[in-house]
Amino acid sequence: MSVVAAYVYRDGQRVREAALTEDGLALAPGEFVWIGLAEPDEAELRLLERHFDLHPLAVEDALHAHQLPKVEVYGDALFVVARTAELDGEDVIRYGETHFFVGRSYIVTVRHGSGRGHAALRAQMEAAPALLRHGPDYILHAVLDFIVDGYQPITLETEEEVLAMEERALDAFLTREEIRRIFRLRGELLRFRRVLGPMEEVATRLEHLETPTIDPEVRPYFRDVADHVRGAVGRVETLRDVLASVFEVANLLEQQRQGVITRKLAAWAAILAVPTAIAGIYGMNFEHMPELKWAFGYPVVVGGMAVICTALYWRFKKSGWL
Repeated sequence: MSVVAAYVYRDGQRVREAALTEDGLALAPGEFVWIGLAEPDEAELRLLERHFDLHPLAVEDALHAHQLPKVEVYGDALFVVARTAELDGEDVIRYGETHFFVGRSYIVTVRHGSGRGHAALRAQMEAAPALLRHGPDYILHAVLDFIVDGYQPITLETEEEVLAMEERALDAFLTREEIRRIFRLRGELLRFRRVLGPMEEVATRLEHLETPTIDPEVRPYFRDVADHVRGAVGRVETLRDVLASVFEVANLLEQQRQGVITRKLAAWAAILAVPTAIAGIYGMNFEHMPELKWAFGYPVVVGGMAVICTALYWRFKKSGWL
C-alpha cells in the first residue's frame, strides 16, 4: 500500500485513522480527512476519485506526474501541483512532485520522487490544534511552506561551494575540472530557477483565489509562502551572478598570466637577439671582414655582447618585464 498516513480530524484534533474504503472515508459534520499517499497505484486514486468526486483530468495528472507547478479549480475543489527539490550528490538537484486534491472536507497529498515525508509536519500541526482547526486549506499552506523550506539547504550549500570557488579563483588558477564544475552549477541553478518561477505563481494565485475551499483568513498565509519563494529566487540569481564573476575573474587572471609570460619571452628574445646577430655576422666566413686579424677582436666582441645584454636585462627588469 502507498498510504503513508490517513486520519480524520475534528476541531483540530485527530479523531481516528481513515481506511481507504467507502465506510472508512465517511465523515461526520465538522470533520475533515488528511490522506497522504506516496507513489500510489491507480486503484487507490480511482477509489478516492469516486468517493470525493475528483476531476478525472487531475487524477490522470497525479497518476503520471511530470507536471509543472500549477493551480486548477474544479468547482469547489482545487488541484495543486508543487515541485520538490533536494540535493543528490555535490552538484545535482533531484526533483519530485507533490500533488494536492483539496476540498472543504478533505485534502489528499500525492508524492512522487520526493524523499521528504510529511510525518514530522503532521505531528507538528497536530500539536497546534488552533491552527489545524482551520482545515484543509491551512494544511495546503503548511505543506507548501514545508516544500519551499526544503529549497533553503540547496541554496545554502551551493552558496558555500560558490564562495569557496571564488576564493580559489583569487588564490590560484582554476583547473579544467573546476571550470566544468562551474558550468554544471550554472546549469543546475538555471533549471532550479525554472521551477521557482511557477512555484511563486502558485502561491500568489492561492493568496488571491476567490473560492469557498480557501477561507479568507488563510489566504494571507500563502503570501508568506510566496515571500519565501521570492527569497529563494533572489539567492539563486545572486549565485548565478557570482558564478559568472568567478569565471570572468579566472579568465582575466589567466589572460594576465599569459601576458606576463609573453612579456618575459619577448624580453629574453630581445636579449638573445644581440649575441645571435653578432655571432651570425662573424660566422658568415667572408675573407674581408673588419678586425679579423686584430688580436683583441674576440674579447672586445664578447665583452660588447655582455654589456649590451646586461643593459637590456636591467632595462627590462626595471620596466617589470622580467
